[in-house]
Amino acid sequence: MSTVRVDRRGDGVAVLTLARPDRLNALSSAVAADLAAGVSAVMADDAVRAIVVAGDGKAFCAGADIAELSTLDGPRGFAAFVQRLTDAFGVLASCPKPSVAALHGAVLGGGLELALACDLRIADETAKLGVPEIRLGLLPGAAGTVRLPRLLPKAIAKHLLLTGEPMTAVDAECFGLVNKVVPAGEALEAAGALAARLASLAPLALAAAKRLVDEPLDDAIAAEREVVSGLFGTDDGIEGVRAFLEKRPPTFRGR
Repeated sequence: MSTVRVDRRGDGVAVLTLARPDRLNALSSAVAADLAAGVSAVMADDAVRAIVVAGDGKAFCAGADIAELSTLDGPRGFAAFVQRLTDAFGVLASCPKPSVAALHGAVLGGGLELALACDLRIADETAKLGVPEIRLGLLPGAAGTVRLPRLLPKAIAKHLLLTGEPMTAVDAECFGLVNKVVPAGEALEAAGALAARLASLAPLALAAAKRLVDEPLDDAIAAEREVVSGLFGTDDGIEGVRAFLEKRPPTFRGR
């Protein structure tokens, strides 16, 4: 995978890094394929319990590769390109292991859509988040118009979509688009620390929490009761209660 590096750390965290710094990590068909392959690889690795997604160089990701867009054969070719991005982001979003995006510099267009596919987002103070597609006469096509209004107040999401103006990291934190803002250059370290904390928790419960958050309300209430009851009988559930009573840290094994 030449466009995405996969680094497995010793603390249960795998870091997937977009590795096209000379192109500000622009998203191409090759990047989409490598990203999906990287997520699938760490998903199948029991030693990995949490994922960090980062970008090499000056930016997290400046969006779609305009050079590739210029070669596409009309709407059909563009639809196929967007589908490749959407599929790759979908693999990440549906991964049962929690993911944290480490954001810096440009987080624009498809780059923001990639960040939105992660569960949590840590941004350093240099990050600029936005969807400038409207300025090209287009709109986000890899779930940006769907995920943004689910994370932001509708009026704020509309402002981003309709104006194309980027949002600062501080404003993104205020509106809940990112979970934490850190000093310049510290996003990867902070995201890794958060991912390590997640990796220390019960994998089955984490996967269930991800699943339940996206359920419709009525279905979610019933599903929550069923899932929590099942978790209570797992080895991790028994271990968690026992460790609490014995006043010691629990050891979760994903069973």
